[in-house]
Amino acid sequence: MFSLKQPKPTFKSYLLPQADENIASEPRIKKLEPVLLPGEIVVNEVNFVRKCIATDTSQYDLWGKLVCTNFKISFITDDPMPLQKFHYKNLLLGEHDVPLTCIEQIVTVNDTKRKQKVLGPNQKLKFNPTELIIYCKDFRIVRFRFDEAGPESAKKVCLAIAHYSQPTDLQLLFAFEYVGEMYHNPAKKVNGIDPGGGGGGISSASGQQTPLFETYSDWDREIKRTGASEWRVCSVNEGYMISTCLPEYFVVPSSLADQDLKLYSYSFIGRRMPLWSWNHPNGSALVRMANIKDVLQQRRIDQRICNAITRSHPLRSDVYKSDLDKCLPNIQEIQAAYNKLKQLCVNDPFDDTEEKWLSSLENTRWLEYIRAFLKHSAELVYMMECKHVSVVLQEEEGRDLSCLAASLIQVMLDPYFRTIVGFQSLIQKEWVMAGYQFLDRCNHLKRSDKESPLFLMFLDCVWQLLEQYPAAFEFSEVYLTVLYDSARISLFGTFLFNCPHQRVKESTEFAISKNIQLGDEKGLRFPCVWDWSLQFTSRDRLLFHNPLYVGKSAPSVHNGALRTFKRSKKNYSSTLRGVPPAIKNGIIGEQEFVPRRNSLILKLKPEFLHSAEEQSHSMEQYFRDWFAKPVDLHGVILPHLSGTQIKLWKLCYFRWVPEAQISHGGSITAFHRVSVLADEVDMLNRSLRQYKSNSSLPGHCSELDQSRMYFRANGLNDTSGTPDFLSSSFPFSPVGNLCKRSILGTPLSKFLSGAKIWLSTETLANED
Repeated sequence: MFSLKQPKPTFKSYLLPQADENIASEPRIKKLEPVLLPGEIVVNEVNFVRKCIATDTSQYDLWGKLVCTNFKISFITDDPMPLQKFHYKNLLLGEHDVPLTCIEQIVTVNDTKRKQKVLGPNQKLKFNPTELIIYCKDFRIVRFRFDEAGPESAKKVCLAIAHYSQPTDLQLLFAFEYVGEMYHNPAKKVNGIDPGGGGGGISSASGQQTPLFETYSDWDREIKRTGASEWRVCSVNEGYMISTCLPEYFVVPSSLADQDLKLYSYSFIGRRMPLWSWNHPNGSALVRMANIKDVLQQRRIDQRICNAITRSHPLRSDVYKSDLDKCLPNIQEIQAAYNKLKQLCVNDPFDDTEEKWLSSLENTRWLEYIRAFLKHSAELVYMMECKHVSVVLQEEEGRDLSCLAASLIQVMLDPYFRTIVGFQSLIQKEWVMAGYQFLDRCNHLKRSDKESPLFLMFLDCVWQLLEQYPAAFEFSEVYLTVLYDSARISLFGTFLFNCPHQRVKESTEFAISKNIQLGDEKGLRFPCVWDWSLQFTSRDRLLFHNPLYVGKSAPSVHNGALRTFKRSKKNYSSTLRGVPPAIKNGIIGEQEFVPRRNSLILKLKPEFLHSAEEQSHSMEQYFRDWFAKPVDLHGVILPHLSGTQIKLWKLCYFRWVPEAQISHGGSITAFHRVSVLADEVDMLNRSLRQYKSNSSLPGHCSELDQSRMYFRANGLNDTSGTPDFLSSSFPFSPVGNLCKRSILGTPLSKFLSGAKIWLSTETLANED
């Protein structure tokens, strides 16, 4: 017996490490826990969930835990992501996380019963789901399988996601719980910094911070920056006593007294008095105005407002009024175009659209509307730049189309707004403080009747200009894409409310309910989206900077060395015609004109034909002369509007489609090479400075210079090639999102290397 027992301890000793490993591996998934922000709580979770990586095979699928919190859905796994060579990390979100406000539709599937259901809030689920499909607002589609998970647990987590992703009240959004927790525990920090609602973030080379235009002084500085000496900051709305959809401080003509403004405000829709946006160096002003609802007083008040604007012009020039409701697509048309674009890019079966993809893209009208906004903005640039007249953007409520048009005009005219800090201040001034309804238009509360992607269309228009004039913008298309994504994160007060007053009102009510002492503060301070360090590391933020940008301090020779921007004389002659010349009482109006069929180009009535021809000739000559010269990167830039020059923003709309990736291709390859070249130039400059000074004093400057580029040269003789992880989707990774059928060799692949999702939302809409 002894001899038989002898091998036993040896055998046990040999297997002991393996036994311990097995014991340790059993609860591995149970030990996986999400990283939670202050105020974030887990509301439901399920173990043994499989995240699908590809549609045609399960060999790459990941196993882990699916968690629903009051902020996001999070898939937690220890398995490395297969096939992925690079991941751009958001510090607020994990690699597999989706913010609840980014979820557009939730589909549950039962394979056995062959049932599917689109889950809404407070709905019952009569079957145990075997699969969950999440359709996201950023065009992502993620899929989870519950083959090994408990059926009841899977059902509960699906219902929890449906409930928390479709809140019924603004104060149920996560930002309120987050801010409430931060007020109760002010010592807490997120990513090592104070997450308060300041204006910090990316600074320019001069160390500027983004003005939020919440104070009198911010507006006063903008007046002085633009030289608008005949305009003043008005505080008549302080405490939102006049209008709840206007900022407390805004700029008006100096000749208008506060008492007159109070009196006139009753005649405007929403009591939205005229708002100054910007002043041209020649004295022309850009003004936004809502419609006058009082028909009896309309002519008198309109005349007084225009006279005040005229007196604010040093030359007493006329005022040109542009009725945006008549000459631009409305928010419903833009939403319809966006839905068609999304259907084309994400949902449509591949076989139905392969050979007609380009015509299908045209039929969405998305690019047509991009062109319409750019064209109309360029026409108004002509009026201010060449005709020296002030422009009034008139819209029913003055808080939708005018946000987009006013912003585009300023981007084209003012190089300050083509810098990072300037662009952020533009969004604060013309969108956030001017009362753009982010809550309704981004559909944070899932009220689809008010949804419209105007902010996305603005970013798309800016991207078109960036694509045409890359050296004129300090920021990159990655910055624009990340900015769009940030509007879908329910944490930043920047994109959470319909107007500043709503933030104050709702946050004050929330503070009272949570016993938060506000002191002298007007409402809670929410995190500001411009605090980019909340989301990205300092190194990752370098991707926001455009290596082609030519700053004012750069030698003038760079303007010619980088790109000459020579233009032909034919580019604009057929795209901008017929600016209205009729002048009545000092006002240039659009009432005398009717739109040409299927076009936004204005056409004059016969009695004005002669003057229209002269005006049209003048405009065409202006654009002909402008495009014939090398572009001034620090002056006016104008868009090219031909069919081939208005493009689809592929990084934004196709970054999550694995089959649309072009390995070592796309614009990122040029971005990489220019970054390395710019870094080499910086290294040479540092070497020259050190050689001339013969001291170590410039050491600090060299460290600052080294941080400018994401991609850096290894040395002056660097011959390294393109990194393996670069693709047309960089810095985003489509791995883990539903891929489409292979299209290699098809006509469509030559255009954008993409296809269509196999699963259509419409086929899943049937209820139990």
